[in-house]
Amino acid sequence: MTSDSVAEFLTRVRNAVDARHKKVDVAASRLRVSIAEILKKNGFIRNYKLYRQEQKGILRIYLKYVEKDQPVIHGITRVSKPSRRVYSTYAKVPKILGGMGLSVLSTSKGVISDETARTEKVGGEIICSVW
Repeated sequence: MTSDSVAEFLTRVRNAVDARHKKVDVAASRLRVSIAEILKKNGFIRNYKLYRQEQKGILRIYLKYVEKDQPVIHGITRVSKPSRRVYSTYAKVPKILGGMGLSVLSTSKGVISDETARTEKVGGEIICSVW
């Protein structure tokens, strides 16, 4: 059991991309499923599925690659940590690589992308960044 389940999730995805795996399994939670949904909507992963294995859920992430097995995800990092939370207003949410990347925020309206946060004018905790 880890103290930071989101960091574990991001590390598993990062390691699977580096090893050029087609899919990666992680323990499921509502936050992890929300992050996977945002990654899918923005084209960073192909798909995800939620499986039940005995009493715990398994989240299977299908990674996305372009020509010659080049990964779509070049980097994925944890921004806000349990020891140091990072919050931002909608106007100050950082643009990753000038808008080519993505920040995932936890807001009062749920887990959303940085673009959605700017559109809906809502700030929150910056969970991670993907590019």
